[in-house]
Amino acid sequence: MVIMADQTATPTSLPVPATARTGPVSHAIFRLARLHRMVAAQLLRKAGLHPGQELVMMHLWDCGPARQAELVGVLDSDSATMTRTVQRLEKAGFVRRVPDPSDRRASIIEPTIASQALHREVERLWGELERATTKGCDDAERAEVLRLLGKLECNLVERAFGPTRD
Repeated sequence: MVIMADQTATPTSLPVPATARTGPVSHAIFRLARLHRMVAAQLLRKAGLHPGQELVMMHLWDCGPARQAELVGVLDSDSATMTRTVQRLEKAGFVRRVPDPSDRRASIIEPTIASQALHREVERLWGELERATTKGCDDAERAEVLRLLGKLECNLVERAFGPTRD
């Protein structure tokens, strides 16, 4: 049985379990991230993708071919997960791996011509995800959400990696 600290839940104010009462913002972020990923997965499934695969493709479409090790760093992944992701995207025909001419042990991942139709579909699905996420928010509220999320991200980056030096 879960005992809730706040039994007065509304659609915009879900109850926080008593064990999470010292971190209600962190608990809300966790819930939101989980739901966002779930809805993203539902949408991406229509394009034959799993969450995270679209981020690899977006990076390749925006930045061009990249070493697999670069994708690991840019997308904050691990090597094993990225290898599986690239293998699945390659099997689906969306990317191809070519040996890095400067280091034969490394692979360069590049989007295929076939991925261009996927590009348009991913943009459409991300727009749908954005609209579902921010439904009922006006422009000022969306800007405030972005500002606050940026502030929270900076706080956690500083905690994880130390203060930034300019």
